[in-house]
Amino acid sequence: MSENSNSSEGPERIASEQKVSCRDLFVAFFGVGIIGFGGVMPWVRLMLVEQRRWLTNEEFVNVLSICQILPGANVGNMAVNIGQRFGGLRGAIAAVLGLYCAPFFIVIGLAILYSRYVEVPMVENVFRGVSAAASGLVIANGIKIASPVCRNPHAIIIAIVACAGIAALKLPLLWVIFGLTPVSLVWLWLKGRQA
Repeated sequence: MSENSNSSEGPERIASEQKVSCRDLFVAFFGVGIIGFGGVMPWVRLMLVEQRRWLTNEEFVNVLSICQILPGANVGNMAVNIGQRFGGLRGAIAAVLGLYCAPFFIVIGLAILYSRYVEVPMVENVFRGVSAAASGLVIANGIKIASPVCRNPHAIIIAIVACAGIAALKLPLLWVIFGLTPVSLVWLWLKGRQA
């Protein structure tokens, strides 16, 4: 009977109960910080969900949703959240230091090089190529993150309204979030009453 109850809880239970050290958090987020040029979030998802399996895809989407409405960089918020989840305050510090340590020095070095060689046509072309690659990463990550949402018709409607509000109507993100949150809660409440 205990085997059935364990297996019925699925991968979410397994992902949530993993033991992750502060060293593991630092190393994982350091690796993301090194390779995450042009957008770190796709690499964070790859590391957390697919490689290390610390989170399920649903857990990742939930954490990302919370991190997006908080002030500050989404990926920094994600590092704090994941670090705290697995290692408390020390884990949060380890994850954030890992994430920002390498990029801090890399960005300073690149800024120095860019200021010296900004007029060189080859440098301009390199930055155009990097921008295109970064856009592709963001789109690919959006598609992966949207997979759990696509199973729920109400979530699809909320996503379309949010995109329309932000992209077409140019509404501030906070207005859209605060406007759609009560709608989502009412739908959830109505769904619970029908069940």
